[in-house]
This record gives sequence, structure tokens and C-alpha cells, in this order.
Amino acid sequence: MKRVPSLPTEVETTTWKPEVDRIRSYLLNEVVFHGWPDEWVKSSPVFEEQGTVSSGPGYQMQKFRYQIVPGFYSTAILYLPEGLTEQVPAVLNVNGHGQPGKALEYKQKRCINYAKNGIVALNLEWIYFGELRHPENSHWFGAHLDLVGTNAVGLFYLAMRRGLDYLDNHPQVDSDRLGVTGLSGGGWQTIVLSALDERVKISVPVAGYSSLISRIERPGDIGDIEQNPTDMLVGQDFPHLTAMRAPRPTLLIYNNDDNCCFRAPLVKPHIFDAVRPFFELMGNTEALSWHENLDPGDHNYQIDNRVQAYRFFSKHFGLPIIDSEIPVADEIKDPEELNVGIPRNNLTILGLAKQLAQNLQRPAMAEPESKRSHRTRVREMIRFSRVDLNHVWGVNNSKRSGIESETYRFEFSDGLSATGVWMKATSNMTKPLVTIVLNDKGRKETSIAASNRLNRGEEVLAIDLLFRGEVSPPNPSGYTQLLATTGARSLGLQASHLIELAEWIVSRSGANQARIQIQGMRSQVTAQLAAVLEPNLFSELVIEEGIASLGYLLEAPVPYEQAPDLFCLDLFAEFDIDSLAKLAEPTVVTLETLAGEDVE
Repeated sequence: MKRVPSLPTEVETTTWKPEVDRIRSYLLNEVVFHGWPDEWVKSSPVFEEQGTVSSGPGYQMQKFRYQIVPGFYSTAILYLPEGLTEQVPAVLNVNGHGQPGKALEYKQKRCINYAKNGIVALNLEWIYFGELRHPENSHWFGAHLDLVGTNAVGLFYLAMRRGLDYLDNHPQVDSDRLGVTGLSGGGWQTIVLSALDERVKISVPVAGYSSLISRIERPGDIGDIEQNPTDMLVGQDFPHLTAMRAPRPTLLIYNNDDNCCFRAPLVKPHIFDAVRPFFELMGNTEALSWHENLDPGDHNYQIDNRVQAYRFFSKHFGLPIIDSEIPVADEIKDPEELNVGIPRNNLTILGLAKQLAQNLQRPAMAEPESKRSHRTRVREMIRFSRVDLNHVWGVNNSKRSGIESETYRFEFSDGLSATGVWMKATSNMTKPLVTIVLNDKGRKETSIAASNRLNRGEEVLAIDLLFRGEVSPPNPSGYTQLLATTGARSLGLQASHLIELAEWIVSRSGANQARIQIQGMRSQVTAQLAAVLEPNLFSELVIEEGIASLGYLLEAPVPYEQAPDLFCLDLFAEFDIDSLAKLAEPTVVTLETLAGEDVE
């Protein structure tokens, strides 16, 4: 909550306009297109007509295949009013979560009605739906794009911006009257495109986004990974994006009893009430409108919401007001009729990430100046910041079977915690040696590793770091997204906690260094990063069930939800397991991979 950016409370036109420009520039250049090839970002739209669809009276339907990035195509249907003698307005209809994608009944009705009322409508397919339904197009594979250095949101942004580019260039479209609308994920697309692209004159997002506050309060509102892009909400939130629309007409539609997310009464204070002063400032208070749907009131873009959109678009396009929907039920097409066809070898999100990974060139780990600079880069990449131990809470203790143990909760200065159990043999009189044991499944699974080290006469600290065992909330992948979008990194937090705990146990025991016994790839990467940043703190990292390369996350592939902290923006683009081991010297890293291979 402390990281939530607030809207300015006192603002003037002379200060707000430059701030809008700053936010737009930051989001496009530093976030959306982070890592994306410049020639892809600036390329002209490539739309290939693939035939027509038999349509009802008053409009024509054309099929298109279009390129998002080289090798990755999507599809679209254009609804063109008949008998056009002059340029007319156009509405880009983006899709949300729902099968059969662009063939959704409510979306077809909307597009047909626009066309019958003299408005060009472009109906885009969305990744993972309709014709792009493929397991490797799951939006969670966007995390794999982050890993290889291209912010996942860039792909989704290009997919929708291509449609706007097409309409802007269409000879029968008035480029000064362009609008965007969509439900759910389509609502998120609508506000993002409408805020960042000034060509969008009218925007009608439907049940598609909320403030960061709402997402924190209600985890069901968090959404998919592209809706919380890494670093997007550093200095601005979705209320800022809404305010950036001023004075361009914007209608926010939400549902009272939404059974998915973003319930109207719960999101309205942040994204409508708080934004109204900005439209007043820009001299067009009436341009920001709100509609709360009660019938049916669930997650929908049904007739009540559609008529609200028709009325709003027609009013601000300068057309006769559309107050009702033309019945078109008998003109709805089956998905097969709207099928356009994509190339047989069409890329997927995961396939694109793998392709980009093949072209990565990482720097050599030379001595000694470059190592220092690489460590600095690691620190920046994982947003590392040292923490202090505010308090070590003693929770429990025992002495039995020759083992003394004490259980703790460790409270850090960043407000987060870890838990751990310190153990040693009661008869141990040897020079202190300390091993920290970590396990991806939590410290309850560390008993064998801890027992082996205790039998060697060592002190042992078995710990649960953030998002492990006892220190994991019910929705760790959701909170990992929220941390990333506000500029933090889970790996950086975990590494800082591990370093602080290592210094604590070393000081307590009187040992010179700590040794770490690790089981699992998540704990492996956390420990290796800690050793990179404090190489003299650890004598040895011994890793079981680890990975020899971060490329394993792509090739397996590892789902985001199984290891959300590892999908850190740029990590694999610049470093790998072997280069991290070199940067950790003189710490000795011994690795037994998941495949049973030993690497030292």
C-alpha cells in the first residue's frame, strides 16, 4: 500500500500537461517497449485480406490476417458500412477473456450495430482465444518474455495498436474520430491504448481495470500478468491513465454484481471520483461519464452496456444519437464462419520467448573491474537494497534427543518477515561451523539436510524466506506481480533477507562464514544472487535439484505460477547460472541438477 502512487491533489493545466507527457513517454519507452527491437515497434501495420464473409443488410465483412511481430500473426474481421461516400468514424473492438474469441455473440452484435449505424468496426482476435487458442499462448508465458529481456506487455500492446494503425490508415475512416472499447481484458486494453495513444478520441472500457489499491485489497482483481506489467505502476497508477484521457470523451462502464472482478461500487472512488477534477481542469467535465450496470449486473457487455456505448460514441462522434440496438441475432456467425486462418508455424508467446533467447549475447565475466560492474548490474536488476533485522521474535525452543533448537520469526526493516529454526547438537564443542538450509517446498522439508549437517557437528539454521513455506500468502504469484509492477523484485527481497539472516547467524555462532545447503531451483537462484552481492559471506553453496541454466524455465517449460520469483525482467538476458557462479567467487558453488548432473 505504501508503494501505491497517488494522483496529485492540487494540479494546474501548466503542470498536468507536462506530467501527462512524462508518464506517456516513460510507459512507452521504459516499460511497454523495454527490450523490443526498434524496427518491430516502428514498423507499419501488415494486414492481409483473406476473403469476405456473407453479411446482413447494410454492411460488408472482410477477413484479415495481421502481423503482431515477425512470425506472430493474429486475425481480425472488418465490418464496413455499405454505400460510404465520405470518411466515417471507426471503433476498434478489442477482446477480453472468453471463448470463442472474436466470435463472441455480444461482440458480433456490437460490431454489426456500429456498421449498420455508419461506423466502421474492427474486431480483433486476442492472444490465447479463438484462432490463437494454443497452450503456449497462455498469458502467463508472458513472464518468459520478461525473463529474456522483453517486457511482456509490449506484445499485447502491439497486438492492439496494430488494429488502431490499420484504422488510422484506412481510406474510408476519419482518423480524427477513432474509438476503442472492450470487456474485461479488453477493458484493460482499452484504457492502456487510450491513455498512451493520443489518436484514440473516444474510449469506453468495460469492467476491465481498477486502481492498485483495489488489486491489493481484493486479490481477485489482480488479473493476468500483462495487466500488471513490470515497472508499469512506478510513479503512476490506473487512475493516472484515466486522468490522462482528459479532455477526450471517456465512458467507464462497470457491473454492480460482477462475478469476476472490478465491482462497480468498489472501484468507482479511485478511477472515477478521483479523476473528475482532471476533466474539470481540462475544461470538459461532461467528457468523463460513468455507468453502473444492474441488468444482468454480472461480468458482461450485454444490451444495457452496449446501448450505453452506442449512445456515447454516436454523441461524441457527432452522429445521430443511437438509443437502442438493432436486432441482429439472425446475423451472428459461427466461429468457423469467422475463421481467417493463421500460418501453420505461427509463433506463440513461449515460442517467441525461445526465439529471442537464441539471440542473447551475455557479457564475459572478466577480472576484476568487470566483475564489480556486473555485480552492480545484478543489484540494479533485482532492485536489491539492504535491510536490517528490526527484531528476532523467539517463538519456541526445545532440548531433546541431543539436539537443542530455537524457533524464530525474523522481522525486517522493510516490514516483511522470515521464519526459521536454529539447531545444534547439545554435545557440540567443536569450532563453530554454520549451515543454512533452504528448500523450495519450505523448511519443513529440510529435516534430512539439517540432520546430516548436525551429525557433522555444525550449527544449522533452517529458514523460510518470502514466498516459501510459512511465509507465503495464498496467492504468491499475484503478489509477485504487484511487487514487480510497483518496481520491486521478489528475488531482490529474498536475497536481502538471506544476507541479513546469514550475517545474524554468523555473528551469533562465532563462525567466519556461512555455508548454504539448497534444494530446488528457486532457492538456488536466490542463494546465488545473495552470494554475488556478498561473495565473502558464504563459504559454499551446495545445490540439489537445481538447474544448470535459466534456459530450463523456457525449455521445460516451467509455468509462471510454479516459480514466479524467477521470472525477473532481464535476468536471463544478461546472466545465467554459470555467470552468477563466477560472480560469486570466492564462494564455491556445487550443483546437482534436476537431471542428476553434477556441475562445479
